[in-house]
Amino acid sequence: MGLSIGLVGLPNVGKSTTFNALTKAQNAEAANYPFCTIEPNKAIVPVPDKRLAELAKIVKPERIQHSTLDFVDIAGLVKGASKGEGLGNKFLSNIRETEVILQIVRCFDDENIVHNEGNIDPLRDVDIIEGELILADIEVLSNRIERLKRQAKSDKSAAATLEMAEELVEFLAEGNLARNFPKADTEIYQNLNREIRLLTQKEIMYGANVDEDGLIEDNDYVVRLREHAMKNNCEIIKLCAKIEEELIGLDDEEAKEFLSSLGVEESGLEQIIQKGFDKLGLMSYFTAGVKEVRAWTIRKNTTSPKAAAVIHNDFEKGFIRAEVIAYEDFVACGGEAKAKEAGKMRLEGKEYIVQDGDIMHFRFNV
Repeated sequence: MGLSIGLVGLPNVGKSTTFNALTKAQNAEAANYPFCTIEPNKAIVPVPDKRLAELAKIVKPERIQHSTLDFVDIAGLVKGASKGEGLGNKFLSNIRETEVILQIVRCFDDENIVHNEGNIDPLRDVDIIEGELILADIEVLSNRIERLKRQAKSDKSAAATLEMAEELVEFLAEGNLARNFPKADTEIYQNLNREIRLLTQKEIMYGANVDEDGLIEDNDYVVRLREHAMKNNCEIIKLCAKIEEELIGLDDEEAKEFLSSLGVEESGLEQIIQKGFDKLGLMSYFTAGVKEVRAWTIRKNTTSPKAAAVIHNDFEKGFIRAEVIAYEDFVACGGEAKAKEAGKMRLEGKEYIVQDGDIMHFRFNV
C-alpha cells in the first residue's frame, strides 16, 4: 500500500540491530561506529497475527499469508543535520517519505558501546533528533511563507494560509512538534501539511532500547522517556535489541520459551509492528480456504467493494455482494459450513464497512 515506518535515531543506538531483528535477516550492517548505515535499508515485515494460526487449525490450508509492513532503516542523525551536518539532508528526505517515525532511543549503560554524544541521556537524544526535525520543518515553512507573501497580495486563500504558516513557525520555534499545534485539525493546516509534508506532524513511536534487566522493570531512563512520550501523546515500546536479535532463527515455540524465561510475554518488536500497523490506520480482513489462509491489508473504514479491490480490481468493478463471517463466529462454529448453519454468515452490500478480522468471500460479475 506504499506506507512505511522509518527507523530513526542518533548513530549507534541500536537501530540497525533492531532492523536486523525486524527483518529476521542480517540485512543491515551493525557496527560499533557512526554512519555504518548510509543508504536506507528497506524491508517488508510480516505483521504478527495469532488469528491466522487459529484459522489455519480449522481450515488446514497449504499456506498462510500475513499482512505486511514496510520498514526503512534510516542512517543516524546528528546535531546540525538540518543544515547538512553528517549526512543530514539525505536522511531528512528519507524520513519525509515515511508515514510513521520509530525513534530508537538507547536506555542502558554499557561502557563497551560507543555513544555519539559521550554518555547516555535519552531525553537529550530525543531533543537532538526532534530538534533537527523541527528545524527542517521551519526551513521548509519559511520558504513557503516567502512564496505565500507574494501570492497573498491578490489571493485571499493564500493570505489565510500565510497567517497559518507564520503561526506554525512561531509554535515550532518554541521547540514544539507540529502534531501538537492547536490548529492542526483545521482544513487550512491540513492542506498546508499535505503540500509540504511536515516531519514533526508524523506519528511518532519511541523504541526504548534497554538491556536484559530493563525488560522487566523500567529503569530511570525509560521512566523519563515515558513522561516525554505521554506529553506528546506518543507510543513507547520497550525492547532489548540484543535479545531480539538472538530470537532470529528460533521457531515460534522456542522464541516463546526464551521470552518466558526472561519474564516477558511478547517480543518488543512484535508490539512495534502491531502498533505501527495501527498507527498507519491499517487493519486486516481474512480469506480462508484450503489453498490459503490470508490476511488482506486495508485502511480502516473501507467499504466492501474497495476491500475486494485489494484482491483484484475486477472484484470491485463487478461487485455484487460480500459473504461475511466475523472472526469470533468462524472460530466458535469451527469453520464456514457450521457458521452458515448457525446463521452467522451475513450478506453485505456496497455500503458495508469492513470490520477488522472479517472472513470474507466476494461475489462479482465482470
